[in-house]
Amino acid sequence: MAVAALPVPAVKIRIEDILNRMEPYRPELDELLIRHAYVFAANRHRGQIRRSGEPYLTHPLTVAWILADMELDEETVAAGLLHDILEDTPTTAEELETEFGPEVARLVVALTKMADFESSYTSREATEAENFRRLLLASMDDVRVILIKLADRLHNMRTLGFLRRDRQEAIARETLDIFAPIANRLGIGSIKTEMEDLCFRFLHPREAEKLEGELEARREAADRWFAEIQNVLEKLLADNGIQGTVQGRVKHLYSIFAKLRRQGVDVANVFDFLAFRIIVGTVADCYAALGLIHHRWPPVPGRLKDHLAIPKPNAYQSLHTTVVGPEGHPFEIQIRTHDMHKIAEYGIAAHWSYKEKGSHAPAEDSRVAWLRALLDNSEGSSPREFLDSLKVDLYPDDVYCFTPRGDVFSFPRGATVLDFAYRVHSQVGHNCVGGRVSGRWVPLKTEIRNGDIVEITTSSRQRPHHDWLNFAVTNRARSKIRAWLKHEEKGRAIEVGRKLLERELRKLGTSLKQLGGVEQLAAAAQAAGPSKEEDLLAAIGFGKVPASAVTAHLRQDEAAAEEAAEGPRRRPEPPAGSGGALEVTGDADFLVYLAKCCRPLPGEDIVGFVTRGKGVAVHARGCPNVRNLLYHPEREIEVRWAASQASPGAPSSPVDVDMAFNDSSGMLASISQAISSEGSDILSCNLRAEPNETGSAAMTILVRDAAQLARIMGRLQGLKGMLRVERRGQSRVSA
Repeated sequence: MAVAALPVPAVKIRIEDILNRMEPYRPELDELLIRHAYVFAANRHRGQIRRSGEPYLTHPLTVAWILADMELDEETVAAGLLHDILEDTPTTAEELETEFGPEVARLVVALTKMADFESSYTSREATEAENFRRLLLASMDDVRVILIKLADRLHNMRTLGFLRRDRQEAIARETLDIFAPIANRLGIGSIKTEMEDLCFRFLHPREAEKLEGELEARREAADRWFAEIQNVLEKLLADNGIQGTVQGRVKHLYSIFAKLRRQGVDVANVFDFLAFRIIVGTVADCYAALGLIHHRWPPVPGRLKDHLAIPKPNAYQSLHTTVVGPEGHPFEIQIRTHDMHKIAEYGIAAHWSYKEKGSHAPAEDSRVAWLRALLDNSEGSSPREFLDSLKVDLYPDDVYCFTPRGDVFSFPRGATVLDFAYRVHSQVGHNCVGGRVSGRWVPLKTEIRNGDIVEITTSSRQRPHHDWLNFAVTNRARSKIRAWLKHEEKGRAIEVGRKLLERELRKLGTSLKQLGGVEQLAAAAQAAGPSKEEDLLAAIGFGKVPASAVTAHLRQDEAAAEEAAEGPRRRPEPPAGSGGALEVTGDADFLVYLAKCCRPLPGEDIVGFVTRGKGVAVHARGCPNVRNLLYHPEREIEVRWAASQASPGAPSSPVDVDMAFNDSSGMLASISQAISSEGSDILSCNLRAEPNETGSAAMTILVRDAAQLARIMGRLQGLKGMLRVERRGQSRVSA
């Protein structure tokens, strides 16, 4: 069975195609609205050209087609035709409302990005976070907003090949981290699958091409037993009076790639890359077909998943089983009804009832409710914290457990009893001391498993601890713990600050009471810290502002005046031999050093974390360890490269690079030439021949900055026979 090509339309979409697609499911179709939106978009986008050379109108037409294929209403399809009109033309929101009514205008306005991106990374990050926050907030009230955005991103991914390589990687990474998981959470499997495969091709083009070739090489052998199994399944259904269809499919490339990475095997050892889907009429037929299949082939223990009885949070329902077939090859079978199949493909769009004008999906729909929880939990967070929380929260829910009353909760794999407690209620989480899992007492950090019945034990004396952040997994639990800790720590800091300030005032023979309160000192202390009473006392208690700086203006001697005028403490000089690493500058008075796990280069995106007793450790954004550190946003601090790092004379740093290539003569010479042509040297090299006629190399090279490394990586990736080039210690594609 050949690997199916990605579903890119072979012909250009016409407005008549969209109307013809909508007529079967919209008998009273408002054709005038769609045609008016088409003509309006064509006039306003006239003369605009896409990077592919096509008229810009091809993009909104394709977006509208994707929405029509999900069987959405006229307002949604019209908004799809107009979704870029405010951003790319002089059209105003008022004009849109006059032409198309408030509903279409509201959808288009919600899809329009914030303008005027600023130049600094922090500002771009804040703008990106605010765009996502606004998008999700609008989607919480009307999920059609995010459906249009997903259709927009899907078509952009289909035409991503016309952009620069760096833009391809950035957009594909964002799509894989955020948009594909959002499609999954909304249950739209067709969009999620295509997005993942497109991202895989752009992030790992060589490996995608190699994997497709290996699957094609196995096609002939697989076709023989594939046809045999399909015939057996069809006969099983017919002989037992079950009406249904049997479909065969190749698992999509990204899921196979992820499995290969996860299990550390090659394609030759993966036998279940082919799967079957049985679609029947009723739930009873689903279970009957499952029994017949298990009677015909032995099931693989632990691989039966009943998502009929316990649907996934995105409303996906299906029976999954893996059985051992001909020649000992395991294969997967999914069994579902026709309605379940539609929901699996189009998710919330399949439930989105616009048969009646102006109707809306219920706000309590679980596929939308998670948006509300995410936004509530992220209130007051920084842009980086919000984006990181969004990515963590988008991980699929894999573990299902029960309350003593029989309510079903779903959690990400690895969630603990503590996460369960915060899912019940914030106060239950704060006072949780442990729990009973299936009648057995367990501590807070115990991981929840499928089918567990969890009962929480609380104590009025219990309070959250910093250590809880080490094993709390869900965004809800972590945000509640952080908020409590910040509140409690600030309260203690205020008391400490008040005592320190009183002690300093006693040296001058006065007190806060005699002076009339902190406000009397605040104005004179603005240069040293915040002016609000609570913030000033907290700053003193945390040690950010010395109490002597606040009282300095009360001193009469010259030494006190000099102390008050003294500027902030100077950063410690970097120790000898630290090279350029310590020329990173930040906003706090700390010793700064490069983390050994990733050794970031000048020019790379970096993030700093305050360590205990060592100063600020600076990591590359792509460092795998950053993911764990992001669970502690209170330790994150802004850092940036010093201007001196950009100079041609900046010192070189060692970088570890791993390569995989087809084993051929002259490959080492080509690699060496590619590296030396960019002015770099090889410090060490470890070559190894693999059994499948490939080779691998682990090299350490000297580079000045991220730009030089990017040029070297580009040259290496372009070598004939090169399969993979990666910088060790940097995450490129999440498996």
